[in-house]
Amino acid sequence: MAGDRAGGGPLVLGVPRAAFRPSPVFLGLVALFVSSGFLTWQGVGNVRGNVFLFVVSGWLVSLCLHEYAHALVAFRAGDRSVAHQGYLTLNPLKYSHPLLSIALPVVVVLLGGIGLPGGAVWVDRHAIPGRLRHTLVSLAGPATNVVFTLVLVIAVRLAAGGGGPVQFWAAVALLAFLQLTASLLNLLPVPGLDGGNMIQPWLSPQYRRVYDLFAPYGFLLLFALLWNPRINGWFFGTVFAVGDALGLPPDLYGLGLDLVRFWQG
Repeated sequence: MAGDRAGGGPLVLGVPRAAFRPSPVFLGLVALFVSSGFLTWQGVGNVRGNVFLFVVSGWLVSLCLHEYAHALVAFRAGDRSVAHQGYLTLNPLKYSHPLLSIALPVVVVLLGGIGLPGGAVWVDRHAIPGRLRHTLVSLAGPATNVVFTLVLVIAVRLAAGGGGPVQFWAAVALLAFLQLTASLLNLLPVPGLDGGNMIQPWLSPQYRRVYDLFAPYGFLLLFALLWNPRINGWFFGTVFAVGDALGLPPDLYGLGLDLVRFWQG
């Protein structure tokens, strides 16, 4: 989710190259993702614990790349502040609210099986000319989730039936399902979320003032919408329908959700 904010060595468009180097935190998450995936594949140690680490670290890696996509497009569009804020290092600790940006989405993933939008890179919208560029900055994050969804679904469909432990493919299928829910949630036209921010530049000044009034409460609005049984049913009906159309096996990601809740078994 992208927000708004006024804001030694070789340079890239006036910014040190160090601002583009992946942080040790991100590299550590990638290492945890790869190692826990390897242990899950090999069946070494506690299977549920390995699946838990694999899914959570994979989700956090995708969250970092989602926010990186926002920051990179904003940088290319003219906002240099994202580099100085450390957003191009893929470090999740640089986000504005680590509790809401990291902890809350992980809790929701584990308890609800929903890829809740997380993270927040603050973009200096005044440094970016043109409404289309503003829309592209907001679109970059959800587009990343869509790409992850398709890659993971293809992997499950092509490889799951060809061998390997079912626990590993269940974890991959769960990651695909989480990316699918994140893609659809992020594209909802809710003020303050990416879908809403995509259309905000095209609103009339009157409607934009109303939008900006509700934008800080985007998360609360999202929870309120999902709390409504009719909207909740419509949303998850859409998620399941898209998952079925893509060929994502519901029994497989259901098993993944069961395995990731290691405290239950």
